[in-house]
Amino acid sequence: MKSHFLIDRRTCLKGLGAALALPLLETMGWADSSKGKAVKPPVRLGFMYMPHGVIMDQFWPTDQESFLSAPPPALESLSGVLDQCLLMRGISGVPIAPFNGAPHALELSTWLTASLPDSHQRNKINIAISADQIAANYVGGLTSLPSLELATMPQTHKENQEGLNEGYYSHCSFRSATQAVPAEINPRSVLNRLFKKAEPGGPDRKPGADALERSMLDLVIGGAKDLRRTLPQDDQHKLDEYLDSVRSVERRIAAIEYRQKEAALEAAGVSVSKRHASDSPPLEIKIPLGDKRSEYMQVMCDLNVLAFQTDTTRVSTYIGSTPNGVSYPELGFKDEHHSQTHHNNQPDKVDKVAKITAFNIAQFAYMIKRMATLREGDGTLLDNCIMMWGSGLEDGNKHARENLPFIVAGRGGGTINTGRFLTATSGNQGDLLTTLLTCAGVPLDRPIGIATKQLKEMTERL
Repeated sequence: MKSHFLIDRRTCLKGLGAALALPLLETMGWADSSKGKAVKPPVRLGFMYMPHGVIMDQFWPTDQESFLSAPPPALESLSGVLDQCLLMRGISGVPIAPFNGAPHALELSTWLTASLPDSHQRNKINIAISADQIAANYVGGLTSLPSLELATMPQTHKENQEGLNEGYYSHCSFRSATQAVPAEINPRSVLNRLFKKAEPGGPDRKPGADALERSMLDLVIGGAKDLRRTLPQDDQHKLDEYLDSVRSVERRIAAIEYRQKEAALEAAGVSVSKRHASDSPPLEIKIPLGDKRSEYMQVMCDLNVLAFQTDTTRVSTYIGSTPNGVSYPELGFKDEHHSQTHHNNQPDKVDKVAKITAFNIAQFAYMIKRMATLREGDGTLLDNCIMMWGSGLEDGNKHARENLPFIVAGRGGGTINTGRFLTATSGNQGDLLTTLLTCAGVPLDRPIGIATKQLKEMTERL
């Protein structure tokens, strides 16, 4: 019979100011578990966004039977975890009248609020608290970070469709009706935030700080080795997996920074010592518009996974892209996403939009598959998560919003029945968000935005 001791939610390994929260080990329980109840990991809630909608016949499965065995092109990267995903066709977005000329200002800002801005104060942020922040208000006190907001691009787009505040274009999280939550775009800053270290390049930054950070991490991992000797074999394996993940993220961020430095030297006409004149110039990773966008996004996904695995936060949002000036040279073309979505059924443009959609879903799949490999409690980290990928438009060509694309992954601790494609769901964006928060155990005193009901079919066992 296994014995458990309760672990405080801030228990961590420490060394010279660096700290790593521990994953849940089998010999531990959650300190906030109800007395007398079986130890059970908490449910985490995550959202990942892509603008401009999808090519519908490339996204939606043909039928329920083919969903798992022969997914459409856009979903092929999810093969292997589709049994842990749920698709629902028929979720409508927020009708945007009287802002009919502002589809891109509202596709992201309505995505987690299911609400329209105040039409009488268009030049100011005044919309509604978003679903992620509603969840953070309830569970945020149990973790060191109430929520984690990430983005691939700076939130600085300048445009005023229908006179709306520019903040609506690039924000999906709102702490209150009038307060947009900024997202972090620098993976190093995110890592430092999770480890509670000073920002790189800040006023207290000193020469040799990177070496000191490595020394801190070495001390922390040394402490983990001491802890490892006291753990049973299964927990030793779980701790090893966790520390490997930490080291992997650290190495990938360091590699990005190294290539950035090399590229900056080359651009300044300085030859990099270990290179030959005939070599191609080093790949410049422009954050957020680098040629290797997938690597950047996967680092951010890894940081999201670590934040959930260590219970540093239980709520996250990741704006994978915003509706302004994004291109994907990694896919072999430099056309901007937005311009291609107005394709008028031209095959070459349709093909490019389909490739961009598949690319973005592949990054979501990368994160989901990573979660599915990490053991937690009696299952995996993904079993205890609800992860939603989606877009605020159905079709970028017509700016349609009647049938928004969503993918829900993870079983939410057993609250969501996955492995299904629901072909004719009757509901709206608010209904979906209200249901997701309820499945995550977040009590609501009112529906979210335009919601009128919960989508019971998400939880039904047929």
